[in-house]
Amino acid sequence: MGSAKKSSAARTARIEEMRRAEQTRERRNRILAITAGVVAVTGLVVGSVVLIQSQSDDGDSAAADTKAADGRFVTGADGVRKWEGTLGRDHVTKSVTYPVSPPVGGDHNPVWMNCDGNVYTDEIDNTNAVHSLEHGAVWVTYDDRADEADVEALAAKVKKTPYTLMSPVDGQKDPIMLTAWGHQRTVTGADDPAVDAFLQKFVQGEQTPEPGAACAGGLNG
Repeated sequence: MGSAKKSSAARTARIEEMRRAEQTRERRNRILAITAGVVAVTGLVVGSVVLIQSQSDDGDSAAADTKAADGRFVTGADGVRKWEGTLGRDHVTKSVTYPVSPPVGGDHNPVWMNCDGNVYTDEIDNTNAVHSLEHGAVWVTYDDRADEADVEALAAKVKKTPYTLMSPVDGQKDPIMLTAWGHQRTVTGADDPAVDAFLQKFVQGEQTPEPGAACAGGLNG
């Protein structure tokens, strides 16, 4: 019990440290944005010409669909499915075809879904949610087969847990699923011990491509 409390305290301290670092980074980014804005205005005309030429060269690629990943799941003894294969990390504004639902990574929208304990009652865009996974968030999803009491209990847990988000995903494989970058598992309900175990391991876990990146300041539904 003592070690569990120490682990929880250490995890809380780590998240608070990342939040402070994020606030510092955001202040620095605002200053840089002002400076960049002046430069951007100067180069607007030139940039427009380059953009038009680029679009001409690319044809209709901006409207085309892109494939996000190649690979397969390998299930561990703990029930967590790990993606073995390639997960793209490019920022794209076009639609993305993900090989699994919910997706566990791949090319994604430049804007992330806010994931600071955010609970969404409507479906969200996969490409924004995948960006949240890249920042180290855990995505809790459910469909209409999930028990209402479980959904409410999970929502309460998510609201108290930084670097998490929750939303419905119609047609997913199982009623309740947990997803991190490159990892996914099914749980039986809100009281399944695997819920806390997954959060403990994967919220800002070792799998995170961009540890400490923001979970606020993105898209909010």
